Amino acid sequence: ACAIHAVQRGHIEFQDVVVIAGAGPLGLGMIAAARLKTPRLLIALDLNDQRLEVAKACGADLGLNPTQVDVIDEVRKLTDGYGCDVYIEATGHPAAVEQGLHMTRKLGTIVEFSVMREPVTTDWTIIGDTKELTIYGSHLGPYCYPVAIDWLAKGLLPMEAIITHQMPLTAFQEGIEMVASGQQSIKVALRP
Repeated sequence: ACAIHAVQRGHIEFQDVVVIAGAGPLGLGMIAAARLKTPRLLIALDLNDQRLEVAKACGADLGLNPTQVDVIDEVRKLTDGYGCDVYIEATGHPAAVEQGLHMTRKLGTIVEFSVMREPVTTDWTIIGDTKELTIYGSHLGPYCYPVAIDWLAKGLLPMEAIITHQMPLTAFQEGIEMVASGQQSIKVALRP
């Protein structure tokens, strides 16, 4: 529901170029939800190449790793120099906020979803004077639960790609450690 809410806040239109930064469980849900909005190009950003492959299974047209390419430059190349129409930040890292400000076109939209561990500062001139960006905050979307349940029932969300591990509740500590490391799992489901 939170992922769907973030996509709704982005007001994605047909022919938009959409970038979703972060291919964790929620970012992947955002990618799947954004795909249903039929953007022209849907780009996933993540530091983990395996997660970028899962992002493609969830509907991303392209996956870019910021440690391997200049993602701002790549998105500009793909958009004739303009930048993306909608940028959704779901990494939890301050650098992704700055990245989004530079990657988004003039009059574009940014949705800030993450909870940051530290304060994020930026040059507000980019938001106002330089680009006139529309910025939306997003986090909880309780009215999206019926939509999420409906999409799950219809098989519209690729949960088999997002839930990488299922284990008994008695193995909860192992599940927590897998999630904390972030290397071998995306989403761990515990079964009672």
